[in-house]
Amino acid sequence: MRDDAWRRELIEDLGRGLPDGRVITDPAVVSGYVHDEAEWAPHGTPAAVVRPRTAEEVRHVVQVCLRLGAPVVPRGAGTGLSGGANAIEYSVVVSTEAMTTIKEINRRERLAVVEPGVVNDHLRAACAEHDLWYPPDPASAPWSTIGGNVATNAGGLCCVKYGVTRDYVLGLEFVTGTGELVRVGRRTAKGVAGYDLAGLMVGSEGTLGVITEVTVRLRPAREPEHTVVGYFSSTVDAGYAVAAVAEAGLEPSALELIDRHCLAAVDEWKHMGLSAEADVVLLGRTDSPGPAGEREADAMLACFEKAGATFAARSTDQQEADALFDARRLAYPALERLGPVLTEDVCVPKGAVPEMLARIEEAAVRHDTLIANIAHAGDGNLHPLLITHPGDDDARKRAQAAFDDIIAAALELGGTVTGEHGVGLLKRDGLAAEAGSAVLALGRAVKNALDPHGIFNPGKVIATERERA
Repeated sequence: MRDDAWRRELIEDLGRGLPDGRVITDPAVVSGYVHDEAEWAPHGTPAAVVRPRTAEEVRHVVQVCLRLGAPVVPRGAGTGLSGGANAIEYSVVVSTEAMTTIKEINRRERLAVVEPGVVNDHLRAACAEHDLWYPPDPASAPWSTIGGNVATNAGGLCCVKYGVTRDYVLGLEFVTGTGELVRVGRRTAKGVAGYDLAGLMVGSEGTLGVITEVTVRLRPAREPEHTVVGYFSSTVDAGYAVAAVAEAGLEPSALELIDRHCLAAVDEWKHMGLSAEADVVLLGRTDSPGPAGEREADAMLACFEKAGATFAARSTDQQEADALFDARRLAYPALERLGPVLTEDVCVPKGAVPEMLARIEEAAVRHDTLIANIAHAGDGNLHPLLITHPGDDDARKRAQAAFDDIIAAALELGGTVTGEHGVGLLKRDGLAAEAGSAVLALGRAVKNALDPHGIFNPGKVIATERERA
């Protein structure tokens, strides 16, 4: 029975095996750990927050929680957008934010070994000192952590060419659902010994264990990029440009869309002057070396013009080009200043991008909801941002209806309900519609096998029979 006496016992047992200051119960501090950036996802009040610094400290926390039946909610930087890190009543939130050591960068083997609290951009900067590169670059890269990126299989701007987090995780150390500290994966370039348990952990959103160390594959530092900018009068026209790039056989290193709502919000905040020039901006990049890069940039420019760009050009000013991509990264926080934002994360085949963008516009009109659009357009990963203005009591209901319509449209067009943000709490119904009962049963079997006592992030992604009861 979970009551005040149980909570006191839990906190005392956690504290016995940890240095002072690791266990946090001050409500004013705990309140900062109860949810991620998905404002609409439900959350509870945890019994405590723990900020471990070593794998053994994480193991101690899990073992205490196993003994007392306390749910464990792993958390990185809290930048998630699906509610995956949201606290559960009487849970212990395990924040890995203090586990920030980059243990190794190996230039010969092209790998790095890091703790889960290492910030994405910090790893990328450290790799650059060795002429190496860690490609996955979510828009939250300046703040999000490698552990959180692994948990959600984060993507990013350059993943249209270089793949997502799963493509770079070689090995993991994590604490299991029986309180053991194990290593899975490898350090070698190849290896097929046994099941791919490291791959299984990537994208598991804290439901199968608590990650304490990550070994990632690195690439050589790449050539400077050529940037192509296109202005369009509608998101659908920009979508046709995306389809044209794919049909031309081009492989951009980035192809990003920003619509007029995002541009205006960034301008209002940062005074960049973008919205005065375009309704929709498409940003393309190629990093192929030498003459090949020049040819690809010219071909991408031709695709933009063929699709009806009102203006298209290759950028010759690197500072200007970087500012445009900075605007792309700033779009989400800029829109948050207008009101609570419900973020979609559907992914469709590249050829379906124009139709999907049209469906999003139709949903906005049908449900009288302001929907801004940013997108990793080159790989079909769209992020419609549904904004609810304060004081409009019915706005949330209308936005939720639009959210549901967008999911249905993505599935109808052969897509998926989430490309990189994860299922968490917000997309469980969407996952059920996409996967079907037989596949969900397989997922529950995996969950029961790796987390037999059901303590890791219960109710997230899929719910086991025990959790649904």
